[in-house]
Amino acid sequence: MPHTVLAFGASGKFAGHVVPALKARGLRVRGFVREDKEADTAREHGADEVALGDLTDRQSIERALDGIDGVFYIAPAFMPQEAKVGRGVVEACRAGGVKRFVFSSVIHPVLSGLSNHAAKAPVEEALLDSGMTYVLLHPALYFQNYRQSWRKVVETGVLAEPWSADTRFSRVDYRDVAEVAAIAFFEDRLDYGTFELCSDGWLDRHDVAALIGKALGREIRAERIDPDTLGDDAKPMRPMFDHYEHVGLRGSPLILRAILGREPRRLEAFFAELAGDSGDR
Repeated sequence: MPHTVLAFGASGKFAGHVVPALKARGLRVRGFVREDKEADTAREHGADEVALGDLTDRQSIERALDGIDGVFYIAPAFMPQEAKVGRGVVEACRAGGVKRFVFSSVIHPVLSGLSNHAAKAPVEEALLDSGMTYVLLHPALYFQNYRQSWRKVVETGVLAEPWSADTRFSRVDYRDVAEVAAIAFFEDRLDYGTFELCSDGWLDRHDVAALIGKALGREIRAERIDPDTLGDDAKPMRPMFDHYEHVGLRGSPLILRAILGREPRRLEAFFAELAGDSGDR
């Protein structure tokens, strides 16, 4: 078991859940953040110490790795040159003597037409060749993504996304992913494994809107946004929208249930939390 874990993205809305999960198991955590203003957030998440650096700056990564024997890594969404950057992180960790590397990748990284999936595969390959003990996590779409649109859904009564309302998806609460990541550092039963992480249910947008409506006590409509109206900022995501339009994204909850030894968190309960936290019920 590592004594100190370097957690990349420790101030973020996803990896921020990993820090307290590690702390709950008695591990010391050093958070890796890009800017001074993120340091306080990382400490609020439970980081014992903070290292400032940039994923594209090898020297700052090497400094952050001083005294580290375990690493949790997650890449920012749609990061430029994500595969190259991720391989560089793996190499720096290998050269720095890191023993254990837990990578929060993505479900189905073999989807070569989706840049946010395909960019993970070369990082996984680098880990397989690194000699480090690795654990590869393949989470489905995160429940936490709904936080961004929650207020708008409450105000308008509409859940809208830029793909079909009829395609179906697996999703997962990132707190469950964080728990699996912590288990991967605390125990050895996940060593050298690749794990698809999904909650139960293959829900389309109509199903999701119904769950939100149940949490709010009123009807929520499911609608589709025309991706052509989203402008140039959405261009990198168009292949993802196209895939979601026709296929969706599905996996099995079996592995997550087995690792946790309990049922994974459910989307219905997550929406009940959001409604309660924001006083919308």
